[in-house]
Amino acid sequence: MRRALLLLTLAACAPAPDSPGQGGSGAMPPAFSGAEIEIGEEGRCYGHDITPAVIETFTAQELVRPEVRAEDGTVVSPASYRTATRQDITRERQDVRFETLCPPVYTQAFVESLQRALAVRGFYAGPVNGQMDVATGRAIQDFQRGNGPDSPLLSLAAAQALGLVALSEAQLDRL
Repeated sequence: MRRALLLLTLAACAPAPDSPGQGGSGAMPPAFSGAEIEIGEEGRCYGHDITPAVIETFTAQELVRPEVRAEDGTVVSPASYRTATRQDITRERQDVRFETLCPPVYTQAFVESLQRALAVRGFYAGPVNGQMDVATGRAIQDFQRGNGPDSPLLSLAAAQALGLVALSEAQLDRL
């Protein structure tokens, strides 16, 4: 039942095909329309993100055969080397759960504020049109990548960092 309600809520956030100012029939669906948003028991919303594994490749020259020298010091046979490549997983793939804003928050006015906040910080160069389009999702993902989920779904922490959502009492006490 909750899942059906969430899907209906998400569907309500999509721009109507012929709505003025919404891009007409070529409008992109909201960036969060395919996202897994879970509504917790306490009424908070949570998103999921899968962080990819980080693999580092190391290349080294390994000695196969050392050089051979004559008694007078001249090289009879040069050393032989081979290139060895090794890959190490430095971080495993992880399923990350993070608190996000519930879809009803994504009004046109909120998305316009989000686009402006991202533009001021150099992450968004598109039009401020209030649409959760692919460009806005990419800007959110770029903004969050360093300190949050690598996702086009706006985390609550990123919304707070952008000044779009009030800090909690506990966060204010730590300031």
